[in-house]
Amino acid sequence: MRLKQLRTARGVSQVRLAMELSVSQHTISRYETGEREADYAMLIRIADYFDVSIDYLLERTDNPAFNR
Repeated sequence: MRLKQLRTARGVSQVRLAMELSVSQHTISRYETGEREADYAMLIRIADYFDVSIDYLLERTDNPAFNR
């Protein structure tokens, strides 16, 4: 998942992102290291927060835009 790449490119700390998504910093860290996978609802929240598609977030495409 591109979470760390998106987060650092936007200058958002793990703590800040965790607060915005109402999860712990430890959860964000585990998503970034692959120790834990985000569920469907969390993927939507992360994609919405960074304004990217879920496919981009999951590295299924290099195009961050939504296909509408």
